[in-house]
Amino acid sequence: MARGLSASNEARQMVADWLRITRAPKVQAPDYRTMLIQRYPAGLIDDAEIEALLGVLYN
Repeated sequence: MARGLSASNEARQMVADWLRITRAPKVQAPDYRTMLIQRYPAGLIDDAEIEALLGVLYN
């Protein structure tokens, strides 16, 4: 017969606090479209080329 694991309330609270403190912050994905538009001069890359580049970046 398998025996279940048991932990005190204090131990569970310590683990919960540790997880809350060490949780990695959420990072918002960069806006590649804006980055590309700002990086290249107007007219150098058209919308179709930007869409193709975004397709490569997101896949």
